[in-house]
This record gives sequence, C-alpha cells and structure tokens, in this order.
Amino acid sequence: MEDRMLDRALFVRARVDAAEREHIAAPASGVLMDAWCRLRKNRAAVLSLLILILILLFALLAPVFSPYSFKETNYDDIYAPMSPAHFFGTDQFGRDLFVRTWMGCRISLMIATVAALLDLLVGVGYGAVSALLGGRVDAVMQRFIEILVGIPHLIIVILFLMTFPAGVGTIIAALSITGWVNMARLVRAEILKLKNQDYVLASRVLGSSDSYIILHDLIPNAVSVIVINVMFTIPGAIFTEAFLSFIGIGLAEPQASLGVLINNGYQVLRNYPHVMIAPALVIVLIMVCFSILGDGLRDALDPQMRR
Repeated sequence: MEDRMLDRALFVRARVDAAEREHIAAPASGVLMDAWCRLRKNRAAVLSLLILILILLFALLAPVFSPYSFKETNYDDIYAPMSPAHFFGTDQFGRDLFVRTWMGCRISLMIATVAALLDLLVGVGYGAVSALLGGRVDAVMQRFIEILVGIPHLIIVILFLMTFPAGVGTIIAALSITGWVNMARLVRAEILKLKNQDYVLASRVLGSSDSYIILHDLIPNAVSVIVINVMFTIPGAIFTEAFLSFIGIGLAEPQASLGVLINNGYQVLRNYPHVMIAPALVIVLIMVCFSILGDGLRDALDPQMRR
C-alpha cells in the first residue's frame, strides 16, 4: 500500500502576534449606521430624501441669487405667464412667483421645523419623566394630557391666533401648544417598556440619578420612536400653517408662505391658474416626500415594525 503521509517540510508553523491578534479589522457598526444601510435599500425613501434636500437648497438659495425681491412689485407685469424672465409667472402685484414660492417654502419649513423641535423638547421630557416616575405622578400627568387631547388641536390654534397678532412667532407658539402631546404619549409608552430592562436597573444600583437615566439610558434607546414622530410632525405643521394662512388667520401680505401663495392663487384660479400651480406642487411634494421618508425611517430604525 502506497504511503500517503505528507512531508512535514511542506508546512510552516504559523506565528501568532499578540498585538495583531487584538487588532480589530473593522469597527463595529452602530445603530445609526445599521439604520442607514437599511434605508439606502429603500429607493423610494432615498429619492424622497434627495427631493427634500433639493427643495431645501432652492428655498435657501433661490431668493438670494434671484434678481427680484419677494416684495418687489411691478405693475407692468401683472399676472405675467411663465417665461424665462419669470419661471413661475407673476401675481396680482407683478411680484415674481419663483422668488415668492421659494421664500414661502423657506418660511413654511422654518415654522414647521421650529414647531417640531419644540414638540420634541417638551414631549420627550414630559413623557420620559411621566414614565420613569410612575405612580401618582404619572397618573396626574396623564390626566392633564387627556384634558388637552379632549380639546381639538385646530380649535386651540385658531383661538390662539385670533387672540394674538399674526406672525411667525405666534404661529409657532400656536402649533406647539398641544402639538407635543402625541410625542409625550409615544415616548411614555416606549420608556415604560424600557425602564425595567437590566441596564436601567444596573444604572440605578450604581447610584445614577433619574435625570442621568433618562438622558443616557432611556432616550437614546427610544430614538427610533422620536425620529419617526418628528418626521411626521413636520409635514403636519406645514399643512396646518398653510391651512391657517389659506383661511386668512395665518401670515398675511406681504409675507410669503405656501398657504398665502395658495390662497392668492385660489382667488384667480379660473383666469390665472399658473399663480397656484407652483406653490401647490411644492407643498404636495413636501408632504409626499416626508411621508415616504418617514415610512422608510420607521422600517430602518425599527425593523420589527415593518409590515
């Protein structure tokens, strides 16, 4: 029988370097990186994100580089149609609608973003404290929320705007009066699930304060719920601001917002439809893109919620 033993000379003993053995070939990916990798696979969400970035760039840069001011009137060009001189045409005062549309988009986005941030700060803090303390404190805080929920949000906003003079700050305050309630309830529900986890109990054993546990242990693990809610709060605030301006209790001339522009276009829709086309398309794009991006972020940040 033929000897099939391998020659020892064919093998070389591997050298193990202790320093190289401890070397990490690639850094561990965090939650946000994993979420981004999942989000990139959602083409509709990525396309919506790109469209929103493009809209934001136009809102920031178009009024700056345009030769026209959003307040500049020209009675020789009243209701001028779309042309190379005026991409979106002009309105009843001869003002360039291209500049006014993007200036209105800037103002609407600013109002919605600030209102969403206020909802974030108040809602997250309120919901986290309510859930962590529990007991009678939680019961009292939830009864207060139930009182606010029982009053329609739109009625509170309208009464607030009828009491105080209309302006950007007034609209932001009106949107934020009860806008934080939904955020608070979602954060409370999430933290109720998290506060009995082992890492929270370990943090308590080590002597951590309630504020430390909220900021370092609970809120970071509830970030998916917070981000998703913010993504749906912004388009809701844009729509509410546009509705208020459309019915005449929001911003007024000569200020520009998407609601003001749509209101102006609606009044002359039959004769000059171009006045309403541009702002209406912009607000539709914003609403649809935020909705699609919010769904994509929900699936990326919390795959268990994926349908």
